[in-house]
Amino acid sequence: MTDAVNAQASLEATLKDEIIRMYQEVADQPDGEFHFYHGRDAALLFGYQPEWLDRAPPGAVASFAGVGNPHERSNLLPGETVLDLGSGAGLDAIIASSQVGPTGKVIGVDLNPAMCLKAQAHAAATGTSMECHEGRMEEIPLPDAAVDVIISNGVINLSFRKRRAVQEMFRVLRPGGRISITDIVSAKQLSLSIVNDPKLWAS
Repeated sequence: MTDAVNAQASLEATLKDEIIRMYQEVADQPDGEFHFYHGRDAALLFGYQPEWLDRAPPGAVASFAGVGNPHERSNLLPGETVLDLGSGAGLDAIIASSQVGPTGKVIGVDLNPAMCLKAQAHAAATGTSMECHEGRMEEIPLPDAAVDVIISNGVINLSFRKRRAVQEMFRVLRPGGRISITDIVSAKQLSLSIVNDPKLWAS
């Protein structure tokens, strides 16, 4: 490996650790001070319906750390299979489960196995269910053409390899499938001081 490749791999590993640490902290201490919107107030700001939040376990709502509302355009139908990429504590998966119903299926993928367990527990508390797999968006742990819809909330921007992440999303989508994501984009090139700061990447 070249020095540049080694440096990239090292930064990616550091970023992964920082992402896990930060969002685990939001889940464990949702009343803490963070430099991004989170919890019920953030969900309402982004257009989540109050009844969705009322039906979800308080822990799933308090741990919400998205950047928008992928449900506005997901148009989920009963019986569909949905992938929630970066499922966190499970709020988006729970909302999706209620929309696809008992004949549908929701699969979460998250970097943090502890968050997968939390999301599954939150889903079970609402009487719904979800699968959750530890994994990276650049290597989604699902077979080809496995899902009808992908939802994601503030996750793609965390990847160093966004092209690869998008390729993986299209790989696991069935023909005619759809993607509904909300994320952060920058209209200008970011400085190296930002690009090389894991705390800024993870936020």
